[in-house]
Order: sequence, then C-alpha cells, then structure tokens
Amino acid sequence: MNPKRLLVFTTLLFAAASLRAEIKETVVEYKSGDVICEGLHVVDTSKVGKLPSVLIIHQWTGLSENEKMRARILAELGYNVFAADVYGKGIRPQPPAAGQEAGKYKSDRQLYRERMLAALEVLGKNPHTDPTKVAAIGYCFGGTGVLELARSGAMVKGVVSFHGGLDSPAPADGKNIKGKVLALHGADDPFVPAKDIAAFEKEMQDAKVEYKLVSYPGAVHAFTQKAAGSDNSKGAAYNEAADKASWEEMRAFFTRIFKTEG
Repeated sequence: MNPKRLLVFTTLLFAAASLRAEIKETVVEYKSGDVICEGLHVVDTSKVGKLPSVLIIHQWTGLSENEKMRARILAELGYNVFAADVYGKGIRPQPPAAGQEAGKYKSDRQLYRERMLAALEVLGKNPHTDPTKVAAIGYCFGGTGVLELARSGAMVKGVVSFHGGLDSPAPADGKNIKGKVLALHGADDPFVPAKDIAAFEKEMQDAKVEYKLVSYPGAVHAFTQKAAGSDNSKGAAYNEAADKASWEEMRAFFTRIFKTEG
C-alpha cells in the first residue's frame, strides 16, 4: 500500500474507533416532594444531538444491578436512559421487607405516580433527551408502575410492562393514556389472575388505547430476572426464552413508536 493510501486507511480506522460507544454512567440525586431519590443516568456520549429516551422503573427490591444492566444495553443501542428510584436514596429492601415496601406504593397509586413523574421530569430535563421520543419500561413492581405512569397522563410515546401486575384499580384512568402500551406477561404467572388480565384489556379497549398483550407459555413471574432462579413451582423464575423474546418485542415496539431503527 502506498503512503498516501496508508495514511487515508489509518485516518479512517482512527475515525471509526473514535465513533465507538462511549457509555457514561452518572448517579443523579433528585427530589420527589421532600424525599431524596438516587437514580442512574446512562448514555453513549459519542452520540450527537437529541436521542430517543427511556425511563426504567425497578422491581420490588429497588434500583438494582439488573435495571442498571438493562440501562447500559439500551444506551449501547443508542437510547438515552434514566433508571428511576421510586423508594428513595438508600432504601433497597430485600424479601420479605421488599414486599412491604412495594405494597406502600401499590396501595397508594397517587404516591407511586408522583415518584415516577419526578423521575420522568429528570429525564425530560436531560440535554440528551428528545422530548418527543420518550418511553418507559418496568419490571415486576415497575411493570405495574409504568402502567400507572401512563394512566397519570404522562407525556410518553409508550410504556412496556415486563411481568407486571395488570390489575385495573381505577379503570376510568385509562382515558388519560396518551401513548401505546405493551404488556409482556408470563402465561403461567400465578401472581396475575385471569380477572386482572381481563380488567386490563377491558380498560384499554374502553379507553381506545392502542395496546398489545403478549403471553409467554411456560413463563412465570419475574421471567427476566436471573436472580429468581429456575424453579417454576415457586411462582417466580427466570426463563431465558421469554427474556430474549420479550426484549426483542420491546425493541420492535420502540422502533414503531419512535420510528427509528434503535
């Protein structure tokens, strides 16, 4: 290769390397009322301009490594991500205390919405956020949460519930939903009774919300959580096939609502 071509080739290689993902993680303190919360912002700083953005709502033990891992993957795919903290800084309960903490918000949906809306405001003010392309996803407790966030009338293009509760405590609130809804459900989940599924679908249909419910055969509760183990008889267990399929379903959903190839 002659010197000029070598120089061009080397320059192109350097340019390509400089464009590789540069994932930056930032711990963010913010307030919801008088409560200090601590979330995590993750973004690929090599991306230029405003980005489609995703809010993540955690499962019942609070913001954990699982949500942080998902945030990193989404950032690598080109999304601007904020993993919320519903419980408050330092509150990361383990079972059985996790059930008690989660119950506080499931029994007070207004408080739950306030905590999520505070996190959504943080994401909305982030300089990387395209305010016209914002979605929310949640796991278990957080899956219930993103449906409540949508019911609050939040300005999001869509929400994705991974193995969340599907009860409909205030069906009339479905009319407040402004975006699309995707519910990813374990077909054998013992914690989500058939009556809740029926109530959820009726709420969506009555409110004329564009929604999709996907049920994964053989999957129980917490099917995306490796820490849940592999024993379906416990009612919560990891299912690799459902985990992968639900993730791809979410990606396709984002492509539709954001009209991108994310």
